Amino acid sequence: MHASADLPLKSGKPANNRGVLRVIRAAGHSLEGIGSALKHEAAFRQEFLLALLMVPVALVLPVGLFGKALLIGSVFLFLIVELLNSAVEWVVDYISTERHPFAKRAKDMGSAAVLLSLVHCGIVWGLVLLHNWERVAAMW
Repeated sequence: MHASADLPLKSGKPANNRGVLRVIRAAGHSLEGIGSALKHEAAFRQEFLLALLMVPVALVLPVGLFGKALLIGSVFLFLIVELLNSAVEWVVDYISTERHPFAKRAKDMGSAAVLLSLVHCGIVWGLVLLHNWERVAAMW
């Protein structure tokens, strides 16, 4: 290894942590996070399986590109919120296993965010399907 690779940049970060290499490493960490959630979080596994069904359905529905984007976006939103909720729960549990009202509040708020994202998804799907009902019904 070259000595210059160990020298920090003006930003304080090592020279080997920029550009495409940084993006590749970040993508690897992201994939590790998804893998960890699939391994350790039953709710995420269930929602991920639901997403594996819903995204292809959204792609074949006759709802136009904007409708497809809304449908798929709402699915990704509930996956994202579930990941953030799981992260909050893990951090709270890591900090202390002691029951505390602030820990309960943080976990309850994360759970509420998941609930709202699922309700949002249901509303989006309902409205997009209703708006395109004639074309959707003609598929069957």
